[in-house]
Amino acid sequence: MCSLNTLVVGRRAVMLGVAAFAVPSSFAQAAKIVLGQSAPMTGPSAQLGIQFNQGAQLYFDQVNANGGINGRKVELRVLDDGYEPDRTAVNTKQFINDGVFALFGYIGTPTSAVALPLATQARIPFFAPFTGAEVLRTPLNRYALHVRASYNDETAAIVNRMANIGVSKIAVFYQNDAYGQAGLGGVTTALAKIGGAPVAVGMVERNTVEVAAAVKAIVAATPAAIVMISTYKSCAAFIRSAKAVGYTGTFYNVSFVGTTALATELGKDAAGVVISQVMPTPYSISQPISAEYVALVKAAGKPEITANYSSMEGFMAAKVFHEAMKKPGASNSREAFIDAVESIKAHNFGGFYVDFAKTKHVASKFVELTMLTADGRVVR
Repeated sequence: MCSLNTLVVGRRAVMLGVAAFAVPSSFAQAAKIVLGQSAPMTGPSAQLGIQFNQGAQLYFDQVNANGGINGRKVELRVLDDGYEPDRTAVNTKQFINDGVFALFGYIGTPTSAVALPLATQARIPFFAPFTGAEVLRTPLNRYALHVRASYNDETAAIVNRMANIGVSKIAVFYQNDAYGQAGLGGVTTALAKIGGAPVAVGMVERNTVEVAAAVKAIVAATPAAIVMISTYKSCAAFIRSAKAVGYTGTFYNVSFVGTTALATELGKDAAGVVISQVMPTPYSISQPISAEYVALVKAAGKPEITANYSSMEGFMAAKVFHEAMKKPGASNSREAFIDAVESIKAHNFGGFYVDFAKTKHVASKFVELTMLTADGRVVR
């Protein structure tokens, strides 16, 4: 049986500094199905990568324990990028040179934005990135396959909720990169539809907690609510600082903030913070998909592996990947795999619906709002 290293070498060249890649045309006889994930495993955004990876690995471990996919085990390789695009590009080139079957579960918008062109040029599936940015979804890209709802979906749900309760004076705190700009754009678009606009904006640089200027600018505008588009460290710093100067409005976050990580950072200050979610709850067994996930977390029996939304998203991404790979011929080539993904139509994964098509590579628009309590619980 041949290995990935002995498969036929393709002749495609990849731009952006990569001269020539080994791009296998067939994977049917490979001993393993190898996936590559670039993610922050260290640094101020590490919990996002760690938790997503844990959830995916839980599911793939179960698949492998049951014989793999058509007798082949799944190997999820992860390289740390610290949530920095330059490192992501290096990791992605390495994965492509190594001949991985697909790129899986990349974390974040700025990192995915540098990886997707590389994946597209090499014709490698870019599957289930942990980001809702529209720039990665429009125009349709055959190699980009999204499981989660978009930031536009999330911010629209947040703005609509505030409009329904009579809140119109809204500010935005955002991360100064592609992720923050995507969220800011979503909020601005949603507000414009109801005849409004942000009363103030403030920003923070990626992987920093320098929020003083943003707090000053936003609190001075006395908004009733603040929509936050950043990660857990900087959002927690902003919330604590704003409360310290007397701000009493409501804080709204999109899912990428990292729900559990934010609650841990804030402690009692988490009370009343709202977070939009794009995955089923990881804390209840009321839905079959949640019960399956919770059972896997418990069966792992490891204190470092706990139920949370980021981990649930990794689990869900792995489950959808598995569903596609089970289809006849899906493992024969990357193109056949993409065709298999596109054939997953209105599929009910135990309460979470996934709907792909040739002209639709965003499988879900599911969004619900949750609230944190002072003791770190998540209330739906």
